Amino acid sequence: MLGRAQSRPKLENKFSYNLLTMLEETKLKFVIVSIEDIQNEIIDEFSMFDDWEERYQYMIDLGKDLPLINDQYKTESNIIKGCQSKVWVHAEMTDDKIAFTADSDAIITKGIIAILIRVFSNQHPKNIIDADTDFIDKIGLKEHLSPTRANGLVSMVKQLKMYAIAYQTQLN
Repeated sequence: MLGRAQSRPKLENKFSYNLLTMLEETKLKFVIVSIEDIQNEIIDEFSMFDDWEERYQYMIDLGKDLPLINDQYKTESNIIKGCQSKVWVHAEMTDDKIAFTADSDAIITKGIIAILIRVFSNQHPKNIIDADTDFIDKIGLKEHLSPTRANGLVSMVKQLKMYAIAYQTQLN
């Protein structure tokens, strides 16, 4: 944050100055949303749908908005073991927060990993490690998946938490 006016770069016009000032003020108001808050949002969103056909369509739509993994990370080492479909996950830590990207070759699975990334991405590793995943049962997801997809879901959660453990170890 810029503390003194003379620290600011020379700006070409008043609009640029106002924009910079607005960005600084916005930065001060930025609030980290907790994992629990995100989970509650997801529970509320899923409760708006009348049946599982609508929920599946919503998951597919979420998968379309998934922050995609860079092709360079679509490697065998980034595939989540235990999933029937191919699911690639990559994690990077910046400012003590983990950002996940992913992709899958199946649309439902892509929606599932999108939900998990929404919950865990941009969170501190310790918060990910300590996070409860009851929201999965509360939205009824596990019971509406085939046994192999349900196993894949467990593997996805486990892998995201393993990334968090690895990054938490680096912080200690």
